[in-house]
Amino acid sequence: MNTSYDKNAAIVVLPAVTAGRLQNRSLRKWLAQSDLRYTPGRSESLAIVTGELSLPYPESGLAALRMWGQTGDRPTKWIAATDPVYLEPRLDHLCLHALSRTDITAQELRALIDHLQTTLAGENQFGFTRLGPYGYLSSSEALPTATVPAYVVDQDKPDDYLPDGDGSALYRNLSSEIEMALHEHEVNLRREANGEPPANAMWLWGGGVAPEPVTRPQPPLFSDDPLLNGYWYSATAVTEPWPGNIAACLEASVAGFVAETPPDADSPELLESCLLELRAALRADRLSRLVLLFRDGLRADVQRSHALRVWRRSSPWLEEAALQ
Repeated sequence: MNTSYDKNAAIVVLPAVTAGRLQNRSLRKWLAQSDLRYTPGRSESLAIVTGELSLPYPESGLAALRMWGQTGDRPTKWIAATDPVYLEPRLDHLCLHALSRTDITAQELRALIDHLQTTLAGENQFGFTRLGPYGYLSSSEALPTATVPAYVVDQDKPDDYLPDGDGSALYRNLSSEIEMALHEHEVNLRREANGEPPANAMWLWGGGVAPEPVTRPQPPLFSDDPLLNGYWYSATAVTEPWPGNIAACLEASVAGFVAETPPDADSPELLESCLLELRAALRADRLSRLVLLFRDGLRADVQRSHALRVWRRSSPWLEEAALQ
């Protein structure tokens, strides 16, 4: 698909489906007839989508792409993402908890980023800034950073994801300075008093420069994910916000498409409605193939011919408590 793409296929990122989240028995049977594969753990969304489309994955500059997706303009500086996390001290290690935009308010993030800019930027050749629910670090020189976003590391030890080799000490020193600056910030004191986890660190990842734009055939994208949008902008490809349902994606595209439901709308109701619309499109020959990427690691490759697999009526991945 790197020179062209299947114009009768749709790739859709959907809410979690395993462990009984899908109550519709007919849809469970339909999915059980498809080719299913389960991969535990979280993966970065752009890596998954580009892998499905056989498109080149950026070697660096993911944060700059995310900023590009937010603003619509290609950033010209070196940029790293600066995302709030809670580092929980445990008996013999630290555990990282990613703080999403539903976990921390824009006002709280603004106060934290402004504090870092005031206390740490100073005479250094870098600066901190906030755009909406995201923080960024710009620098006149490249710095080593982690390569994956915080949600990939969520509930895990961060050490395995940190940069190593030349320059890794610089990353650790800057991270330590950030942690000290945030330690007793009023935002964190207030959050702890309210029983909320403090944003006691920033996850620095995706450092690099945005690529020069190219023209590359890609299916239209329907997503609110700024990283995906930035990647599509870099290929001068068509991208639109998630319209709220699959029917609108079908109406707006003349052929295949890529769609991503919002991660903070991870509801069984949205999951079922999307699957019903996708199944109807497949049965009506509007699409010939579906690649369904569920956020809990299940992947379903669905084709019209799979309806002939009448002997497949269920899958353990789709039954309640199957992964416990």
